[in-house]
Amino acid sequence: MEPAATDPTGDALAAAAAASSLVFLGTGCSGALPDARCLIQPSAPPCTVCSQALSLPPDRNPNYRCNTSLLIDYCHDNDTHKYILIAVGKTFREQVLRWFVHHKVPSVDSIILTHDHADAVLGLVDVWVVQSSNHRNDVDDQVAVFLTQFTMDSVAARFPYFVKRELEEGDETARLDWTIIESDVNKPFVSSGLEFVPLPVMHGEGYVCLGFLFGRKARVAYLSDVSRILPRTEHTISKSGAGQLDLLILETNQLHGVGNGRSCHLTLIDADSYAIKRICLKKALLIGMNHEFEHHRENRMLTEWSHRVSTDGGLGRHWNCAVMQRAEDYYSGIQAYNNAWIQRTKDGSSIWYK
Repeated sequence: MEPAATDPTGDALAAAAAASSLVFLGTGCSGALPDARCLIQPSAPPCTVCSQALSLPPDRNPNYRCNTSLLIDYCHDNDTHKYILIAVGKTFREQVLRWFVHHKVPSVDSIILTHDHADAVLGLVDVWVVQSSNHRNDVDDQVAVFLTQFTMDSVAARFPYFVKRELEEGDETARLDWTIIESDVNKPFVSSGLEFVPLPVMHGEGYVCLGFLFGRKARVAYLSDVSRILPRTEHTISKSGAGQLDLLILETNQLHGVGNGRSCHLTLIDADSYAIKRICLKKALLIGMNHEFEHHRENRMLTEWSHRVSTDGGLGRHWNCAVMQRAEDYYSGIQAYNNAWIQRTKDGSSIWYK
């Protein structure tokens, strides 16, 4: 069961305008959906999800998914808004044209990079279009970028012109202000006035990716590329550790199977294990899905599963039937649902939080 998609008016609209919000610019895998291979080399029978991804315009189609990316519209105490972007992948330009326009996002103030893979950094080439001023090379208009030294070295090798200090007038290149952060939960940093705690996770054994914990009142954790959650990160975001999460945004790349030592991503079974049995959170939204996931079908399954767990007399009574209803294309509060559950979100979804 999903909330009715109503247009907020009056007090609700005013409250939304004065609140911080999360906009899911992308909820898909690295290759995005539809998978081009399923369309140019169709199987028999054809891939249902990729076929459905072309059945409606992308703004009305939850099976059309761009690279995973989150935009935080952070409302300061004086009601000024700052826009913080986590990850700028291969589909960033499309996300700007579709969702920045839809949600009336005028610019980006800062960027946080999770890792150096193409689906997290290649959109840097288009960041210049979302800078706050037409005078793109004015030092006052730099966009702050937070990243690890490893990612910095990778970006500098791929895009040396991003790190050169002198740009000529009229260059269509973003002016970026680089800040190195540590993969350490004990070394938080501040981006556009909002504090973030780095959450190191494994993205395949031997490769560390960062998630982030943020929120002044509601505790929100964002883990977009993960195969294994490290103990120090699990402690930071678990109820038995540093405190229960209000919302976990978690990658779930594959519908079937269980991850192993060679995996770079979580499966749905892995996500259930982390999100429910170990972290013991309040609500969760799943992102990063491949074409095994059909949006409505899997959300019905997750709804039924959540209801069963919430009434089993065990886990449910401890974590308040876990998680969150699917975010729609209108503002809806994290605390607004009496019956919350674990659901998959979709591109363009927007939720407000405290």
